[in-house]
Amino acid sequence: MIPSVALIGAPTDVGASVLGARLAPDALRIAGLAAALERHGVAVHDRGDLHGPPNPWQPAVGGYRHLPEVVAWNQAVFGAVSAELAAGHLPILLGGDHCLAMGSIAAAAAHARAAGRKLRVLWFDAHADFNTSELTPSGNLHGMPVACLCGQGPAELVGLAGVVPAVDARCVRQIGVRSVDEGERRFVHAQGLEVYDMRYIDEIGVPQVMRAALDGVDADTHLHVSFDVDFLDPELAPGVGTTVPGGPTYREAHLCMEMIAETGRLASLDVVELNPLLDERNRTGLLAVELIESLFGKTTLMRWQQGRMR
Repeated sequence: MIPSVALIGAPTDVGASVLGARLAPDALRIAGLAAALERHGVAVHDRGDLHGPPNPWQPAVGGYRHLPEVVAWNQAVFGAVSAELAAGHLPILLGGDHCLAMGSIAAAAAHARAAGRKLRVLWFDAHADFNTSELTPSGNLHGMPVACLCGQGPAELVGLAGVVPAVDARCVRQIGVRSVDEGERRFVHAQGLEVYDMRYIDEIGVPQVMRAALDGVDADTHLHVSFDVDFLDPELAPGVGTTVPGGPTYREAHLCMEMIAETGRLASLDVVELNPLLDERNRTGLLAVELIESLFGKTTLMRWQQGRMR
């Protein structure tokens, strides 16, 4: 069965610490995302961009920056992703900053719950994004989406899916983390989040990490991938607002995506935090499109395994 995807642009950086991620949906389109997917037999429906409040660029109020605007954008994302899932399409959210994952993952969780299916979230990011207003002085909500999804945050956001928490922390696997605040580190451990940080990846390698992260994913699983471009090493992907050295190599990143593709279980996707203002001739946008292609089956492997060519 040929997969059918829906591209949903969310051009906002209301949750971010640096302006520019609002330009990412167009950068991904210019990088040829739709045509790349179609080359792999994917039916693509580009729904255009969602609309929401502009970025007021104000300081935090009550521990959160731009909370009303972040809520409005995530409500729009929740509705759009829910509609595409109900229609049988695989939604690809083109962010925008990573606060938008609250809406998309809440929608995936609600859809899985209604269908009686398990949820697995693979969170590719240099950061754990498990802060709260008490743990971070900035109040930037792109540093809090996982915490909010797990029920730790303002009521307007933790209740997006109609159930609190929207996601059980045991459903989440974080991959590539290498920048965590000290208080956030303790909170992550207390909540039982499964984190495969770069030290662990260095020690045991990408294949074993991905096998562990995908363990238990089967035909009864809704697999959601939330891909923050700063997961990548900034030498490869300079176009992000919060670069952290020491990320995966080009081949390691592709291997992560290829191993997900081999499960055949990808059901929803976020691509976030691309900042064209900080990029070099859309270099990061083009790499993001390459990695999305790998998620949908592109591979350079030419070897035989168990009677078939891989």
